[in-house]
Amino acid sequence: MVDHSSCGYPSEIWSAALDAERAHDARVEHAACLIKDNPERLVCVVGPTASGKTALAVDVCARVGGELISADSVQIYRGFDIGSGKPNAEERAKAVHHVIDALDPLETADAMGYAILADAAIADVRARGKIPVLCGGTFFWVRALVLGLAPAPAANEAIREKHRAIVEASGRLKLHEALARVDPTSAARLHPNDTVRVSRALEVHELSGRTLSDFHSAHGFRVPRMESTLIGLRMTPEELTARIERRVDGWLAEGWIDEVNDLVSSGFGRARAMHSVGYEQVYAHVSGSLRREALRDAIVQATRVFARRQRTWLNTAAVEWL
Repeated sequence: MVDHSSCGYPSEIWSAALDAERAHDARVEHAACLIKDNPERLVCVVGPTASGKTALAVDVCARVGGELISADSVQIYRGFDIGSGKPNAEERAKAVHHVIDALDPLETADAMGYAILADAAIADVRARGKIPVLCGGTFFWVRALVLGLAPAPAANEAIREKHRAIVEASGRLKLHEALARVDPTSAARLHPNDTVRVSRALEVHELSGRTLSDFHSAHGFRVPRMESTLIGLRMTPEELTARIERRVDGWLAEGWIDEVNDLVSSGFGRARAMHSVGYEQVYAHVSGSLRREALRDAIVQATRVFARRQRTWLNTAAVEWL
């Protein structure tokens, strides 16, 4: 356990009366203190989608002379811009961003590949005398970077294509039921809508004959690859819902539907990122299976469900909630 006593977090931050600007500034100062206390420690800004991670991480970078390392499984793809919340021009001017726009839409992104890219980015940032600050909501990728991965088989695109065909023909529940038959432990912790991870757990069993839960149990995730501190932004479910609603409204106004139409026209309708929260609903609309007047609420609902899942994952980690 890392002693953060020298970076005390002001008790008044918990007061509902504290205005948002002062709360943000206090969080930035706390993160900066953690970095100053130990520059080799990787500060990771994590938390549910729409909680304000990027704004915090960007200002921390500006405060300490840092550069941002993204941990987002959609921002890593070129072309998936609006609905992934990629940094805007102002945010990019404040801090250099790494591991965004790193892959073409049809390339495979997994935790192992991400960790390789992030390791290289962190080494480059440190070599230039800067401070890396990690930021993102793909917690499995964060965990892969700081704790390593169980030595499970590498991705197999043919198997993943077979799983996508099952989902398209029979629905997500069918794939989840297949997982439950061979790996009930993984099935119990994965929501049927989490198609990417359900597919991965099935893929591991099909390739190795062993369950993903067996690989995880053997690995244990007990020996860190690097010293790190995870910090997240504390907020009520009501506050987060309001932020999600504002963000969805803004992204739709910015041209999210047009972006998805362009991606589909370019041949990326079957890209893995098109099945991510938000993009999946917009794709359903442009494909004719979701009415425009129902689109906004469908995205908000799917995002709220996703945010709850993120909190569940993060509750298994030592996150310092600010």
